[in-house]
Amino acid sequence: MKTLLIIGHTFPEPSTTAAGTRMMQLVDLFLKADYTITFASTALRSERAADLDLFGIKSVGIQLNDPSFDRFITPLSPTVVVFDRYITEEQFGWRVAEACPLALRILDTEDLHFLRKARQTAYEEKIAVQQAYLFTETAKRELASILRCDLSLIISEVEISLLQSVFSIPKTLLYYLPFLIDPPSETRIKSLPRFADRKDFMTIGNLLHAPNKEAVKELKHTIWPKIRQRLPQTQIHVYGAYANPELQTFHNEREGFIIHGWAPSVEEVMHKARICLAPLYFGAGLKGKIVDAMQYGLPVVTTAIGAEGIYNEDRSPTNVQDSVDDFVAASVELYTQENKWLELQQNGFHTIATRFRKEDHSEKFTKRLRLLLQQLKEHRNKHFIGQILQHHSLQSTKYLSKWIEVKNNLTGL
Repeated sequence: MKTLLIIGHTFPEPSTTAAGTRMMQLVDLFLKADYTITFASTALRSERAADLDLFGIKSVGIQLNDPSFDRFITPLSPTVVVFDRYITEEQFGWRVAEACPLALRILDTEDLHFLRKARQTAYEEKIAVQQAYLFTETAKRELASILRCDLSLIISEVEISLLQSVFSIPKTLLYYLPFLIDPPSETRIKSLPRFADRKDFMTIGNLLHAPNKEAVKELKHTIWPKIRQRLPQTQIHVYGAYANPELQTFHNEREGFIIHGWAPSVEEVMHKARICLAPLYFGAGLKGKIVDAMQYGLPVVTTAIGAEGIYNEDRSPTNVQDSVDDFVAASVELYTQENKWLELQQNGFHTIATRFRKEDHSEKFTKRLRLLLQQLKEHRNKHFIGQILQHHSLQSTKYLSKWIEVKNNLTGL
């Protein structure tokens, strides 16, 4: 029997975050490959966490710096362990390696955290994100995690290229696995609301996420006033969980700037709008809101960071603009010209079908898994640097954890 243990940074919230959607796509992929799945996390379940019981998945709470994890994983003896982001690999990777040395260890990066943080720092310091300083402590930690694992799932081709060209990470340790989507059928496409049946602008995203918070601020202070001046009857509808008090004060019906909070149905709100705005000036990975909009026939105006990893290079759309004036001009043009709107809508359907089709990626990935499981010893010997990084003299995270274990035990006496 094939068993999978997922160690989650949090319990997945597919209705609030792209990371949650991504995790549920991985869950579906492994279920269809006949894996029995256990999902473990140190986090508490939120009210919007997916009900994993509905999928036949056992959920387990685990503790940091506690030998109870060893007692939990040893009898489970998973075939594969997936770490949800490098932080969970730092915390539990050494325990998995010791208790279940034959388990295939996979890191799901979600996006490259060091890249996102470096770009955020550049943005805050008013430096072009292309000049962001990448050689940080976070980069050292995340790259070490990649090297320790047998395989790392990378969601963007841009990040694959960066890891290979800048950091010389072997291609055989990386696997390109983007969002996994069933493209809308022709019947579904024909049933979508038409240009004339839609109105207003919208944006959406988890508002705890720094790039999304900054995007809403950019819309409020610079972009939306210019659009509103040219289209005075329009509104922008802002959807997203966890808006802080500052963002909530942006609600102003007179200005047509409407803060809604969490949207229970992304599909429903995207079907109402005519244009999605995504002015993202830092970040990494793939942007879930843009891929969602493509599925629901909603054209998007975004930036180069927002579009990164989504479009084919030979189909670069005119809706990708970085300057405020060009962003506003593209937004107004798409809102008022149906032929441009239809062209971009069709480009979105084409992108989903050719780049993110679930069927195209799933088969290749399960085949790669089978080969790795058959050749795990040879694979690890080929990438011996990973075993060096597992060596006890370099395992600072392991010994910090063991020190906390002892401290906790002594405190409890």
